[in-house]
Amino acid sequence: MSLMVMKNYPPEFKADAVALVLSRPDRTITSIARDLGVSRQTLRVWVHAAQARGEGGQRAAGGAAARQDPSAGHVPSNDVLEEENKQLRARIRELEQEQDILRKAAKLFAGETNW
Repeated sequence: MSLMVMKNYPPEFKADAVALVLSRPDRTITSIARDLGVSRQTLRVWVHAAQARGEGGQRAAGGAAARQDPSAGHVPSNDVLEEENKQLRARIRELEQEQDILRKAAKLFAGETNW
């Protein structure tokens, strides 16, 4: 039996995920959710909630631009932005490693098939 783990995502992550879904009509919620590491249903709930609040399509440039707009309220300090950049760079490295592993696995499995 698998245990469900409830994850708590920061509001900025949710807003960016919703903005990504709304700005990429060529991609499915399932593929975006997989890329972000969240469940499809969780992402779907976030999108529907944002649309119900009237946020649909309003964020063409994504959440980061909206957070940095002085007229939108609080502007993050340089320290906060540097820390976020550091975390994002680490996540990019992690995703690149995962992608490399998947490429190697695909090559391995392709060599083992007798199609």
